[in-house]
Amino acid sequence: MAYIAGVDVGNNSTEVAIAQLGQRGEIRFLSSALVWTVGIKGTIQNAMGIIDALDMGLESLEIERHDLSTVLLNEATPVIGDVAMETITETVITESAMIGHNPSTPGGQGLGVGTTVTLADLEEGSTDQPWIVIIPATVDFQEAASRMNRATSAGFDIAGAIVRKDDAVLINNRLHRPIPIVDEVAHVERVPVGMIAAVEVAGPGKTIEKLSNPYDIATLFGLDPEETRKVVPIARALMGTRSGVVIKTPRGDIQERRIPAGKITLVGQERKAQVQVQEGADAIMQHLDHVCPLVEIQAEPGTNVGGMFEQVRQVMADLTDQPVGAVRVQDVLAVDTLKPQMVLGALAGEYALGNAVGLAAMVETHKLPMQRLARKLEEEIMVRTVVGGVEADMAIHGALTTPGTRPPLAILDLGGGSTDASLIDEAGVIRSVHLAGAGDMVTLLIDTELGLEDRELAENIKCFPLAKVETLFHQRHEDGSVQFFHEPLDPRLFGRVVVLAENGPIPLETREPLAKIVAVRQEAKKKVFVLNAIRALERVAPASNIRLISFVALVGGSALDFEIPQMIADALVEYGVVTGRANVRGVEGPRNAVATGLVLAYAEKQKG
Repeated sequence: MAYIAGVDVGNNSTEVAIAQLGQRGEIRFLSSALVWTVGIKGTIQNAMGIIDALDMGLESLEIERHDLSTVLLNEATPVIGDVAMETITETVITESAMIGHNPSTPGGQGLGVGTTVTLADLEEGSTDQPWIVIIPATVDFQEAASRMNRATSAGFDIAGAIVRKDDAVLINNRLHRPIPIVDEVAHVERVPVGMIAAVEVAGPGKTIEKLSNPYDIATLFGLDPEETRKVVPIARALMGTRSGVVIKTPRGDIQERRIPAGKITLVGQERKAQVQVQEGADAIMQHLDHVCPLVEIQAEPGTNVGGMFEQVRQVMADLTDQPVGAVRVQDVLAVDTLKPQMVLGALAGEYALGNAVGLAAMVETHKLPMQRLARKLEEEIMVRTVVGGVEADMAIHGALTTPGTRPPLAILDLGGGSTDASLIDEAGVIRSVHLAGAGDMVTLLIDTELGLEDRELAENIKCFPLAKVETLFHQRHEDGSVQFFHEPLDPRLFGRVVVLAENGPIPLETREPLAKIVAVRQEAKKKVFVLNAIRALERVAPASNIRLISFVALVGGSALDFEIPQMIADALVEYGVVTGRANVRGVEGPRNAVATGLVLAYAEKQKG
């Protein structure tokens, strides 16, 4: 009789299954455990997390580490999460200065066009042209309104104002002639003086129309076609805002610079294809399918995508002590997305949403890194440690312990960095595939499209439903239902969109409405998981025909998501496939499939 442990090292979590192996190969599972993965999957840093998971699994048993006879590791394929899944775009820097940060309380409404002038110099100018007045933080609202009223009485044409403090409404209420006013401009001192500017403020509940349209901007400033092309990022950045300012700077004041997105070369066993990243995700994935089976993916040096791939290769080379030239990218998932781009010349931190392509890159599998990890772990715990089997194959062994399943069966292992698929037929023959892109990619897309710059918050948005706190005693959930409370909520949540996390509501520091955040989250999941589920099942299905698969079981951490299983099931309905979450060993749900499969595969070998 012996005790063995199966260990599944994932991108985000490390799972353990501990079992007792009888003399005739019979298996009795004793416990399981889950911890966060330490370091990048497939590197020796994983040993610390594995030891923690083993200790957690052994804690409830009356045995110690040294009582284990064998520890089995999965043959992991590293996916570089934070490094690989950069959003690749073309960097465009415009030739105009722009304010469009959408303060919550702009003053007045309408459109005003004139020449910028400081409040101190206003009455020294001419009465023959309209002016846009710049009001610094040193001037309070009463003085500003008084001086502008005096100038108006003297014949000056004031078309609008740009204000540093949150004084737009206070100033506008005291003017003899209301004008559009944009306030809360953090860098008002950077507003160029003596330049033509346009200020627009929409009425309550509306958004600006003129400054969000590049052709209206061209009309206001007399731009030629080339100049109109350059103001497109400005117009796009102002879409949906209640207020905005556009200022035309002298030609050459702000230069345009482009860093190309670049191209990638897909090298297959029989053919090769090149595709420009700017052609979009669909073009990349179509070329990828055309050249499969894939040998390597190369990227153009000196471009955004080239820099990303080189960083992936360098990181893996450093972690595995391999030469950079020995590290190959073997799969990629491309997803169209939008990325906020800072606008050069911006005076209040504004940005434009630019088209981009998110890429998840997976490096080539090498047994060597996992063998190094096995040796390191064996040195630390003094227990025989071996690489037990390919991750996707082990997952299907574990999934088959789900009550009500039998071959032929396909599984989708939905992890943090990769999506795996395996198919076992009635003869016990297994076909499997390992693809880049899973939960971490979804988190990246949410973080990118909402401009959060907070990966932990994006992860919470991915994992939990949302609500809008409408009063201190009730909130409206994203499905439209209303929840009431006997005790008042935290006043800091009032009027905010919140993530309903396990430890309580988390307010979002964003002005995006609830509906848009939900749409971004759901689209990110569909783009990654539904696309990869179809792609993976086509690779393992007989004759690449998913209709020839009868049953699909979902395993892995992302199979616990409150939306993803339903999305995949809906996508597979048209193929006539029965889809659902696995329940490993009847107790684990979709978790622990690989760790369980490692133990079962080892027991089968012992019988043989």
